[in-house]
Amino acid sequence: MNFLGLWARGMTSRPNRRALDSIAINNAASDGSGANSRGASNNPGSVQYQLRQYAESTLGKASLHEAVLLPEGESLDEWVACHIVDFYNHINMLFMSISHHCTDESCPTMCAGEAYTYRWRDGVTYKEPTLVSANMYVKLLMKWVDAQLDDTTLFPVDLAVPFPPGFRSDVATQILRRMLRVYAHLYWHHYPQVCQVGLATMLNTSFTHFTLFVTKYKLVNDTELQAVKDVIKILA
Repeated sequence: MNFLGLWARGMTSRPNRRALDSIAINNAASDGSGANSRGASNNPGSVQYQLRQYAESTLGKASLHEAVLLPEGESLDEWVACHIVDFYNHINMLFMSISHHCTDESCPTMCAGEAYTYRWRDGVTYKEPTLVSANMYVKLLMKWVDAQLDDTTLFPVDLAVPFPPGFRSDVATQILRRMLRVYAHLYWHHYPQVCQVGLATMLNTSFTHFTLFVTKYKLVNDTELQAVKDVIKILA
């Protein structure tokens, strides 16, 4: 049974604005204690560190609608980059928690229900859109995003170095569009397992934060969001 079926039976929960803090997902991302977690910067004097602290404090005391708002005077590119790192860490933890249920046999393709199937292409090893299992798709995605984050021409760490032209329209949108597919797969095919490991509230909160952010800054188009439109409506 997927998310919608469980919701109809009253067996799932709405997002909790404090859920990410209570599970300490952002702390794991910041100090590197989580498996394969990423941190923008641990230097208290850096803009990345200050933005992360702002985002964490906002999530802890205000609504998710407020949490996505750009802090006054800050760079939108930097804000987007900071959130990409956070969503990367959220997805990594969530998928790792149920990955033993997402096998080549149980999920031979990366999909969201029967209507949406996703193929992998990276332009190097997979030069054409290729059907792979959901588990392999997520592994390839995480490896690919990790390489993007390590590329200082795309995600500069020096404040004197600007983000590349079209960072939001090209780099960020492609990463976030692919991340959305992991959320969609989790909701359609693994929500009961997410509930079993006690991470339903975290998933709902992280996903709500994600959708509010990408819609606020027009980083993912409506067509991509169709696969999860009912989930978005329920969690709103």
